[in-house]
Amino acid sequence: QVQLVESGGGLVQTGDSLRLSCAASGISFSSYTMGWFRQAPGKEREFVARIKWRDGSTYYADSVKGRFTISRDNAKNTVFLQMNSLKPGDTSVYYCAASTLSIPSSRQYDYWGQGTQVTVSS
Repeated sequence: QVQLVESGGGLVQTGDSLRLSCAASGISFSSYTMGWFRQAPGKEREFVARIKWRDGSTYYADSVKGRFTISRDNAKNTVFLQMNSLKPGDTSVYYCAASTLSIPSSRQYDYWGQGTQVTVSS
């Protein structure tokens, strides 16, 4: 019943921008904190950003601060990740996730999407 579907990934060059989307269904979207994670080949899953369900406040990993922006449109049940000034190090599969907690850890997300590939060439 619950489904998170990411889209918007692709192949870009260093310095380019992408906007990822995650469409949610089967949950009360406005009651969930939404997060973005990424996982590169051979590496552990990494937190990227989250946005609270309660007040819409945001939090970012140091590696993306000033470059990425997370936002949500509750009317569309969609969370976005605007990615600017992309670097080769941003190359990863990007996943969205949903949690009922206000400030969840990476272990406390209830639902996960299948991911969308982002590749940044030099």
